[in-house]
Amino acid sequence: MSTSRDRTLSGGVQPSENGYDTTALELVAEREGSPNTDVGIVVIGRNEGQRLIDCLLSVKAQTARVVYVDSGSKDGSLEHATSLGVVSVALDNSLPFTAARGRNTGFATLTARWPDVQFVQFIDGDCQLHEGWLERARSFLVENEKVAAVFGDRRERFPDRTVFNALCDRDWSGWPGEVDGCGGDVMMRVSAFREAEGYSDAVIAGEEPEFCVRLREKGWSIWRIAGDMSRHDANMLSFRQWWRRALRGGYAFAEVSFIHRNSPFTIWKHDVTRTVFWAAILPLIIVVFDSPSMLALYPLQILRLALRDGFWKTESWRNALFDGLAKFPEMQGIAKFYLNMLIGRLQTIIEYK
Repeated sequence: MSTSRDRTLSGGVQPSENGYDTTALELVAEREGSPNTDVGIVVIGRNEGQRLIDCLLSVKAQTARVVYVDSGSKDGSLEHATSLGVVSVALDNSLPFTAARGRNTGFATLTARWPDVQFVQFIDGDCQLHEGWLERARSFLVENEKVAAVFGDRRERFPDRTVFNALCDRDWSGWPGEVDGCGGDVMMRVSAFREAEGYSDAVIAGEEPEFCVRLREKGWSIWRIAGDMSRHDANMLSFRQWWRRALRGGYAFAEVSFIHRNSPFTIWKHDVTRTVFWAAILPLIIVVFDSPSMLALYPLQILRLALRDGFWKTESWRNALFDGLAKFPEMQGIAKFYLNMLIGRLQTIIEYK
C-alpha cells in the first residue's frame, strides 16, 4: 500500500521560531495516558499552508500519535509538520500523487511506529478535528464490532464567504445511521482496513466510497453518527474552482461505478446515467432533431428540485440551479475517464485549489 521510496522525517517542536500557538501542544504530554492510546491519526495534504498548521494543532491536542503525509507541497508544509513534532512522510514524486496513496502510506507508517494502534483517524490537511471526537468515535467502534468505519458531521469553516463554500457545506450534510460510504475524514478499524487491503492507490477521486464497497463486500458496515467531527476549509472563491471540483466528482462517478460494475454493492451508476442524460443525450436530441422547445426541460428540472427542497427557501433555488449546472462539468469528468481508458492514458490528480 505504500512505497519504500517515500521519505520519513521527524523533528522537535519549535514554537518560538515559527510563532505557533503552543496551547494545543502543551496538552500532548497529558494525553499520553488518555483512553486514546490505541488511536492514531493520519493527515494528508498538499500546499495547504496555514490550514495544515491549524489541522496539526487540532490533532496534536488530542493525541501524540500523528503521521503527516505530504504530496509534493511547495509551500513548506513538510517542514512545518516536522517542526511541530509530527512524524512526516514525503511521497516519492516519481509516482502519481493520489489521496489514496497518501492515506495508505500514512497508515503503514503509523502502524509500523505504533503497532498497538487499533483505530486510525484519517483527516485531510484542510480540516480541523473537533475536541472529543476521537473518544466518541472510538467508543462507537468498540461497542459495534462489525462496524469498520465511523464518521460524524463535517462542516465548512466559512460557509458564508462565497456561494461555492456554501454549496460545499451542503455536500457534507446527512442523517445518522448506516451508510454506503464515507468521506476523507473518518475513523477506521485497523483490522478492517487490513482485511480490505486499504485504499486503491490508483483511484484519483472517490477513493473513500470505492474502499467502502470492498469493506461492505467483506461483511463490514459504515456508520455516520450525530455530532461534530471536523471543520473543513474549502476556500472556493471562484466559479472555475467549483467547476473543477464538479468535474472531479464526475470522474469519480465514472471510475468507481466502472470498477464495481459487477458488485452487488455497486454505487454511482444512477449518478452517471442522470449526468449522461442531462449533459449529453438531451443536448444531442435537441441539436439532431432541431427541437429548441426541449430546452424547457432544464428550467422545469430546476423547478422540480427547488420544490422538493422548499419552494420559498432561497437556498433551495440556489442548490437546484447549481445541481442542474453541475451535470455539465460532471459529464466532462465522465468523458475524461472513458477517454483515458480508451487510449490508455494515466490520469493525474484533479485539483480545484
